[in-house]
Amino acid sequence: MKTFTHNQLKNFTQQVLQAIGHSAEDAALAADVLVSADLRGVDSHGVARLRGYVNLWKAQRMNPKPQIKIVHETPSTATVDGDLGLGLVVAPKAMQIAIEKAQNVGTGWVAINNSNHFGIAGYHAMMALEHDMIGFALTNATPTTAPTFGKQKMLGTNPIAAAFPTKNQAPLIADFSTTTAAVGKLEILQRKNLDTPQGWIQDKEGNTTTDAHGLKKGGALLPLGSDREHSSHKGYCLGSIVDIMCAVLSGANYGPWVPPFLAFLEPSAQQVGKGIGHFVGAMRIDAFRPAEEFKQHMDNWIETFRNCEAVDTNEKVQIPGDYERETTNERLITGIPLLPAVVEDLRDLAGEFGVKF
Repeated sequence: MKTFTHNQLKNFTQQVLQAIGHSAEDAALAADVLVSADLRGVDSHGVARLRGYVNLWKAQRMNPKPQIKIVHETPSTATVDGDLGLGLVVAPKAMQIAIEKAQNVGTGWVAINNSNHFGIAGYHAMMALEHDMIGFALTNATPTTAPTFGKQKMLGTNPIAAAFPTKNQAPLIADFSTTTAAVGKLEILQRKNLDTPQGWIQDKEGNTTTDAHGLKKGGALLPLGSDREHSSHKGYCLGSIVDIMCAVLSGANYGPWVPPFLAFLEPSAQQVGKGIGHFVGAMRIDAFRPAEEFKQHMDNWIETFRNCEAVDTNEKVQIPGDYERETTNERLITGIPLLPAVVEDLRDLAGEFGVKF
């Protein structure tokens, strides 16, 4: 695998996004979201996704010059229409609205419709940290997942992210899909010609399979928990909550009607809303207790859990966000490794748009 600096990938991504019509400001923001995923080790949501966004633009399913606007508002809430913009641009701008509301009244909550795929949820939640706020970010996604006991793809990977500020410890960042694995993980295995672990997907008849191409053959991802015996109904519940908060509340498409990320897949002829939906929120800590007290207790919480006796003496108990933080620190020094297939894809984009790679 070849490695690249985060600045190399960010500059390249920004140029490609500008080439398809984004302003320099929006392209820089979207590039920052994408490359932050690669830095954090979430390779499935990094620059490997760039081709998908370009294809959405070609299919006229993504607007590079969105007029993002608030369509409903109270002092602590808002509903935002993303004007079919790139979710990498729409979601951070909506989060900024949530932060401003929290600054004014203690909490801010923004439901978003008419958007597109927004990258890693953690990026948007983490925006709250520098303001001594707790951040939340949710999104619904392409229907790839069968409900417990179901065959049809009805929900997306529907991730949840929460970010908690601290005093001396690194912030606690929880960022996870509500499925056993994300679609991007399948794509990585496909590029490596590897099978999936047991419990990731089912075939079109509802039987467990380890075929990494199972989705393309009519199968479905499984909710967090894999099967009923391992509590997949809980993952199904989490995914349902995300879908309702992001879409039923905002006026976006929900369930099987969510527009697919892949441009060659046509959206459902029946639409129950507008585009993809997100939900973001910010909570000012001092709306509940003094911020310094909270952050000191967050440090204590983290230290207590980190010192929990481990099953394996060679493996310390992890705190949510540890892996991503450690990977970021490492990749800032050693670079971001990209699979050969991803490098080739980026080279093709460079040639297509006359951008240096």
